[in-house]
This record gives sequence, C-alpha cells and structure tokens, in this order.
Amino acid sequence: MDAVDAAMPHASETERRAATAQQLHQDVTAQAWIREHRWAQVREQQTAAAQARAEAAAAQPADDVLAAPMAPVVLPAPRPLAAPDPVDSDDQEQELVLEDVTREQVRDWRVRGMKDHGVVFDHIDQYGKMSARRLFSHQLVNEAQRLEGTHHLVLGHTSWGQA
Repeated sequence: MDAVDAAMPHASETERRAATAQQLHQDVTAQAWIREHRWAQVREQQTAAAQARAEAAAAQPADDVLAAPMAPVVLPAPRPLAAPDPVDSDDQEQELVLEDVTREQVRDWRVRGMKDHGVVFDHIDQYGKMSARRLFSHQLVNEAQRLEGTHHLVLGHTSWGQA
C-alpha cells in the first residue's frame, strides 16, 4: 500500500484501492506460479529417481539374488484345550509349516502364549527364537523372557485364613 501511495500521491481513494487490489493480484499470481514451478521440479526429481532405481534394479546381475529361499519355519499343531485322547496322541505331534498356518491358528497360538509363557519357551526350545518371534511376535517373546525368572513372585492377595 505504501508503494501505491508513493506512486499515486494525488489519486483518489477509489483509484488507490483499485491499484492496491491489482498489485495484490499480481503478487499472489506470481507466488502461485513460483510454487507450481517448484512442484514441477520436485515431480521431475522424483521421476528421475524412480527411473534410476528401476534401471539399477534391471542392471543388477542375477548372482546378487539369494540362491535359495529361506527354509520354512515348522511348528507343532496347536494343542487342544481338552485332554487329548490316548489313541490320537501320535496325531497331535504332527508338524505344520508356518506359512501354511491360518490367521485363526496364529491368533490361537498367540493367545495361548500370552496365557502361558511356557508355550513360547517350548517353541523356542524346539524351533528357535526366530521362529517364535515370527509366530508369537517380538513383543510377546521379549515379555516372556523378561518375566522368565519372576515366576516365584505372587502379586495376588492372600485371604485371612492363609495369613
């Protein structure tokens, strides 16, 4: 506004407002064009980077690819909640590949692991810590290991008869 007042000292208020509005419009339009130009540069850089990544991936020799896929993780079938039949005890020990386990079975394993950390330790003993982390989750395995030595702590209440 000061620039308009200096440029038009004897102009009327209406002329000054019109000149100020025109100057504001020019400034906003120029800023919009500058912003659009910057975004166009960013998009060009992103496109060039994506193309460079694609070319690098295509140029990568086949020797860099892993020779053999990771071995599948094997785990025992979930234990039933009821006592097992002595006749079917051999069937309970069948092993499953972790990739073949359904979401419901994984959820059942995790619930059992949260209720009884011994399930997590049994799995670690039989199949290793990495398999346990894939099946139960890193958090549950860490919690079970942290609480492993605290089984002697009883945080419950005692009745008057026991005290």
